[in-house]
Amino acid sequence: MVAILGYSRRQIQDAVQGMYTAVAETPESPFHFPVGDAACRQLGYPPALTAPLPEALLASFAGVGYPFRAGAIHAGDRVLDIGAGAGVDALIARRLAGPDGRVIALDLTAAMTRKLRDVTEASGIDRLDVVQASAERLPFADASLDAITSNGALNLVPDKRRAVAEMFRVLRPSGRLQLADVVIHRPVSVDCHEDPRLWVECVVGATVKEELLALFEEAGFEAIEVVGRHDYFALSPSAQTREVAAGFGAHAIELGMRRGAGAPSRLRQAWLRLDPRRWLRLLQRRGLLGVVALGLAVLSCYGTLALAALLPLLGIGLALDEGTWALTIAAFVLLTLGTLAAGHRRHRALAPTLLAVTGSAAILHALFIDYHPLVELAGFLLLAIAALRDRQARRRQEARVLGLP
Repeated sequence: MVAILGYSRRQIQDAVQGMYTAVAETPESPFHFPVGDAACRQLGYPPALTAPLPEALLASFAGVGYPFRAGAIHAGDRVLDIGAGAGVDALIARRLAGPDGRVIALDLTAAMTRKLRDVTEASGIDRLDVVQASAERLPFADASLDAITSNGALNLVPDKRRAVAEMFRVLRPSGRLQLADVVIHRPVSVDCHEDPRLWVECVVGATVKEELLALFEEAGFEAIEVVGRHDYFALSPSAQTREVAAGFGAHAIELGMRRGAGAPSRLRQAWLRLDPRRWLRLLQRRGLLGVVALGLAVLSCYGTLALAALLPLLGIGLALDEGTWALTIAAFVLLTLGTLAAGHRRHRALAPTLLAVTGSAAILHALFIDYHPLVELAGFLLLAIAALRDRQARRRQEARVLGLP
């Protein structure tokens, strides 16, 4: 039920449609994620909402949460359900919107839209339109909808930024959005483009929670609130899926928000994307903070030496406080050491930590006890090797969890 970066759009669509065609046509088959009425109950759907629904549609339910916790749908609303699947959420939205409202159930998978259309027509259900389309290209006019609901769809969309922008476009100002989706604590860094099954069977294309929230903020949504969080993958009948989810901190969240009056300015969007706190968090979660700290240590050491040698040639004097200089280098070295040592908790490889300790000790000895340029250089080389080994160990551990060769 989760996705990974690196595929072509066609590969992603084929993988997603293949899986959910099976959910539509043979819902009794074993899947690695919970389906059906039992899944509804486990995710918190009140029986009073699901009991009146056609059993054929309930059987093909494959959501990841209960988005209605956000309360975004009001009487009389024109509502869009993105990734509607068999239409369980669309029919609940129809009931909440009342006789003066209307619901559009949109899904990419032909088998799902066909099943929903056939069952609703046979049951005489009105005020529900079924549309086959992509979340990246919503076939609706600007500001034409009052509310949007979505359940487990965004993590399967290749271009999430575009999908979020489309949601903003079709909602009227102050329109409401609710969704449940999968997020992860750590992004996947291994190359998975040769294994399309991972788009629908593993935790690889889901977004880090803070990044998902930032996408909505950048698009112009306001009052973004996490109204629910739960361990969706604990419900999976597949031990491998549970292990993968645990390895990347995957879980489901439920969000509620409203559309702002207008999209943020380009300057505001640029600031949100360049926020240093955001980049620092991403580097740490990708296991790259140690590499960056090492780069800063090398730059503060040898870059300062280069400046000290070159600036006098240009007639510019450089007053250098050696104590401050040494402390700056030491701080970046220790940050590198701490980050690489923390990686042991994930990959259990001792070599990166031992190399980092040895290299750091050599640099600190050269800085504060007995300076020798070769000792200092050897220390930086050991730290660089440690960072490389840590990166390799992280990728091997991820590949093992994902079942990749």
